[in-house]
Amino acid sequence: MVNKTKKYLMAMVVILIILAGGYFVYRSMNQKGSNQNFRLGKVQRGEISFAVTATGTINPVITVLVGSQISGTIKALYADYNSRVKQGQVIAQIDPAIFEALVEQGRANVLNAQANRLSAQSNLENARANLAKAEVAVADTKRTLDRHRPLLERNVISQATLDTAQANYDTALAQRDVVTAQVESAKSQVESSKAQVAQAKASLKVAETNLRYATIRSPVNGIVISRNVDVGQTVAASLQAPTLFTIAKDLTEMQVNTNVSEADVGRIAVNQEAFFTVDAFPENTFRGKVSEVRNAPITIQNVVTYDVIIKVDNKDLKLKPGMTANVSILIEHKEEVLKISNAALRFRPSVAKVKETGGTVKGDPPQKQKSSLPGTAPQGEKEKTGRVWVLSQKGQPTPVSIILGITDGTFSEVVAGDLQEGMEVIIEETSGKKQGQSGSAAPSMRGIR
Repeated sequence: MVNKTKKYLMAMVVILIILAGGYFVYRSMNQKGSNQNFRLGKVQRGEISFAVTATGTINPVITVLVGSQISGTIKALYADYNSRVKQGQVIAQIDPAIFEALVEQGRANVLNAQANRLSAQSNLENARANLAKAEVAVADTKRTLDRHRPLLERNVISQATLDTAQANYDTALAQRDVVTAQVESAKSQVESSKAQVAQAKASLKVAETNLRYATIRSPVNGIVISRNVDVGQTVAASLQAPTLFTIAKDLTEMQVNTNVSEADVGRIAVNQEAFFTVDAFPENTFRGKVSEVRNAPITIQNVVTYDVIIKVDNKDLKLKPGMTANVSILIEHKEEVLKISNAALRFRPSVAKVKETGGTVKGDPPQKQKSSLPGTAPQGEKEKTGRVWVLSQKGQPTPVSIILGITDGTFSEVVAGDLQEGMEVIIEETSGKKQGQSGSAAPSMRGIR
C-alpha cells in the first residue's frame, strides 16, 4: 500500500510539474506571440527607378519601297528575301521588248525629222537665191525704165516702148514680193522642222527612259525584307507605282515606335533612356534612347496616344522588323535612398490591434519639412503622403506617416518621416483574418522590375 501511495504521489507531482511547465511556456509564447502574428520588412537603402511603360513595334529607321514606274511583265528577279543589295544593283527586270521597239521607233522619227529639217533648209536657200534673182530683175527693169523716160521726152522712142518698160518693172517688183514671201515661208518651215526634231528627240528620250525603268535597281544599300512579285507576273503602273520590294536601309540601327498614353506623354523627353524586351529573347534587356516625341495624336479604342520613337543599336542583328517590344522609359533614377515595400503601404491592421496614440500620429512630418523637399516627386508631380505600421516595444501596431517619392511598382522612396534604415515595418498579418487586403492601395506607378 505504501509503495502504491508513493507511486501515486510521484505521478501527481510529475503531472503538476508538466502542467506548470506548460503554463509558463504558454505565457512566454503569448507574451512574444504578438511579433509572430505579423510579417515584417526592413527599411533599406538602395536605388530606385520610376518609368513609364508602353508597347511598341520594332522598325528599321529607313525603309524604302521599290516600285515600278512602267507596266509590264516581270522577266527576271535578281534579289529575294534577306538579300543584301547595294545602291544601283539590278534586282529585277521587266520584259524590255516593247520598250526597245519604242526606242528604235523614236530614233527613226528623229532621223526623219532631221531629214525634213535639211529639206526645209534647202528650200530656204533656194528661196533666198530666187529672191536675189528677183532683186536683180527689179534693178534691171528700173534702169531700163529710167533710160526710156528722157528718150520719150526727146521723141526718140514711142510711148508704147516706155509703157512696156514700166510694165516690166512692175512685174519685177511683184515677182520680188512673191519670192520674199516664199523666203519667209521657207524660214517658218525650217523652224517647224527644228521643232519636229526636238519633239522627236524628246519622244526618243521618253522611250529610252522607259527602257531604263524596265531594269529595276536598288536605290540604297540595305537588306530586302519583302518581295511582292514573281517571274511572269504583270505589274500595272496606271494610277500608282506598284511595290515590288521593301528594302531596309540599315538593320544595324533600328527604332521602336511606341504608343504612349496622353496621361504619360508629358513625362517623356528626348534623350531619356529606355529599356525593352521582346518575346524572341525574353532573357535579354535591350537599351535605347528616346529620339522623338511626335505631336500627331493616335486614337486607339477611344484612348489618345502619341508615337514615341526610341533609337536602338542592333549591331548583332537580333532585333527584326515587326517584333513587339515591351518598353519602359526611364523617367527618374535615384541611388542610395530609403525605400520600403509597397506592400507595407497597403497594409492596414485590424482595429483590435491598433494602439491609440491620442492626437498626432507618430512620425507625422511637419509642414515646414514637407515644403523644404523640392523635387521629391517625379517631374513636378505633387508629393504623396503614406502611412506604414511598425511594432511598438509591447508588440502593438503603431502608425507612422511618411512622405513618398518615386516608385518602381515594388518599392517606394521614403522622402521624409520617422523611419530609418534597418527599421522593420509590417507587411501583412500572418494569422487570423488579414485585414490588410481591404486597406487602401499604395500610389499606382509603373516601373522597371
